Amino acid sequence: MGKLTLSFASAFNERVQPLMDGTIQAEGVELIPIYSSPSETFWRQLRFQEFEISEMSLSSYLIARSRGMDFVALPVFPSRRFFHTEIAYHVESGVEKPSDLVGKRIGVAEYQQTAALWARGILEHDFGVSQYKVDWYMERTEELSHGGVTGFRPPPGISFHRIPPEKSLASMLVNHELDAAVLLGPWTRAASLLSRSSRIPGSGGDWSKVKPLFPDRIAEGSRFFKKHGFIPPNHAYIIRGDIHRKYPWVALNLYTAFAKAKALAQEKLPERIPSALIFGQQYLAMTREIFGDDPFPYGLKANRPMLELLVAYSREQGLIPEKVKIEELFAESTLDL
Repeated sequence: MGKLTLSFASAFNERVQPLMDGTIQAEGVELIPIYSSPSETFWRQLRFQEFEISEMSLSSYLIARSRGMDFVALPVFPSRRFFHTEIAYHVESGVEKPSDLVGKRIGVAEYQQTAALWARGILEHDFGVSQYKVDWYMERTEELSHGGVTGFRPPPGISFHRIPPEKSLASMLVNHELDAAVLLGPWTRAASLLSRSSRIPGSGGDWSKVKPLFPDRIAEGSRFFKKHGFIPPNHAYIIRGDIHRKYPWVALNLYTAFAKAKALAQEKLPERIPSALIFGQQYLAMTREIFGDDPFPYGLKANRPMLELLVAYSREQGLIPEKVKIEELFAESTLDL
């Protein structure tokens, strides 16, 4: 077969890097890697279906499939974080603990993004913060958002506002126009086509008044993992429907290549720890003690409880009209993995 474009939602991810640079190859497939920020990658694929294979927001994928968009997913989850621990708050907001967020103004980059979905679900079910008792503020414009493509409308009963184009999550939080925001993730570090927070840093604001909601993120991450058994992912990989129907064998070959790339990355992990991290090996040992040898499992068997909770949150938050069977979301050749 010919070459296939594979759009990665970052310039570097150690678990997929061996596939990106050709160290690991998918049998029978010649991949052309393309890199862009996550928000731009997903927007381009949802709007234009530019790439045969693409990294994709899990939340937006669920919504896209519910609206009949022609994609199929691989059970490959390259990035995971405790997204609720990325909430920051302004010290003048009266917030001291998660339950204090009731009645507050909370900002997100995009309402339907997976990070926001996980944060809302965890705040509601682990900390008693109802999604209906918060004022939500979204940064991305309708034109440059995933929701602008998938037909997003604020769910009934939700207090929803858009951040003015001349402002951002960062500027509004530091100036206490928001009480809190999902702001501490790596997406804020570089400007992208869709997100503004890195471009408008909120000059003149006093950043000493912005604090993390969970000051001990290791403790909170450990608590969540002990209770739920997984680290929440936000991305998977999808294959365009026409490619999957023409080359159905590509799905399993790609999955196998992704799994080999991750295994190679894990094997080499100890030697990649920078020498500047004096206790790097001890951090690695602590991580493995908390989360096991593989905190980034692939396949449906290891991820079914996580996926069922993701779908349940999406339905509960009004993003999809009904729950969907997990098997309907992934390529048939990967269902027993």
